[in-house]
Amino acid sequence: MIPFVNLKKQYYSIKDEIDQAIKEVLEGGWFILGENVEEFEKEFANYCGAKFGIGVGSGTEALHLALLACGIGQGDEVITVPNTVVPTICAISFANAKPVFVDIDPQTYTIDISKIEQRITIKTKAILPVHLYGHPADMDPILEIAKRYNLKVIEDASHAHGAEYKNKKVGSIGDAGCFSFYPTKNLGSYGDGGIVIINDEKIAKKVRLLRNYGQIKRDKYLIKGYDSRLDEIQATILRVKLKKLDEWNESRRENAKVYDRLLNKNKLGLPVEKNYAKHVYYLYVITYKFRDKLQEFLKSKGIETLIHYPAPVHLQKAYKDLGYKRGNFPVTERFAEEIVSLPIYSELEKNQIETIAEAINSFVNRK
Repeated sequence: MIPFVNLKKQYYSIKDEIDQAIKEVLEGGWFILGENVEEFEKEFANYCGAKFGIGVGSGTEALHLALLACGIGQGDEVITVPNTVVPTICAISFANAKPVFVDIDPQTYTIDISKIEQRITIKTKAILPVHLYGHPADMDPILEIAKRYNLKVIEDASHAHGAEYKNKKVGSIGDAGCFSFYPTKNLGSYGDGGIVIINDEKIAKKVRLLRNYGQIKRDKYLIKGYDSRLDEIQATILRVKLKKLDEWNESRRENAKVYDRLLNKNKLGLPVEKNYAKHVYYLYVITYKFRDKLQEFLKSKGIETLIHYPAPVHLQKAYKDLGYKRGNFPVTERFAEEIVSLPIYSELEKNQIETIAEAINSFVNRK
């Protein structure tokens, strides 16, 4: 059996450091918004090349609070993509704003920059690009459009810890960058967690207030806020793991190169890495016309795969009220029927990749 992820194997590779870090938190007796959260916020912001980091309860909350801190609210429109995980869109809804979708680029699966401008209205207040699967969106044209129309840019970098756009870490490029630390991420905690990274001190202060009930100091509340705090145990785990992130990302990149070399390019669509990008392969996503049959075949061989994501957000029942229908975003819809994610984690062994590639090629070569 080759699992899609193997978090246990990663844990055992850093077990002593993790166990000691957690032990120190437990013995210290301080569990919410303490020293480890403060230090991790600084370390991660510094890693990304940003001035400020604010740890929050999840990646969804990172987006939600970033939107609010950037002035997005009731009746505003936020341009993003339907080819993303639903929590991206939940965050826009939490801010009482309306998601407005744009189709995706057929090579990178990120927002199609040529389609953004036609979706802008007088209600548009922000663009929310998603750095999907670990590949950055093309940020320069997005920033140019945002400047022209006086829009905020909030990056969803939850798939892209350490990814780079023109030698700059994603998340540090727009008005705010939002990350999830869900356990399977390139940098994952052992529970929920997230962070907002920001260069503007005013926006950073607002996020910091919003995440802790709007409390400026004990029993004094400046604004109406939320309960969305990164806890000390998750922060200390992330501090250990952050030191390994570049090494793990390079392992993922090497694993991707092995897949690139072995898989049948004539029968499959393989990931691309644009010349402006450093892809960190949170997911290695291929396309194949008979995806479902391929997935069934791989399962029969003990190879676990997943689909990210089988139903675009605009076709989800929960978002029927947005008024979209099938056919509105043809690239997104086509890829939703063809994409499949292969195991890519840093602990994956070369012989396992060879086994996966051999199985895939044996299937597609028969068609």
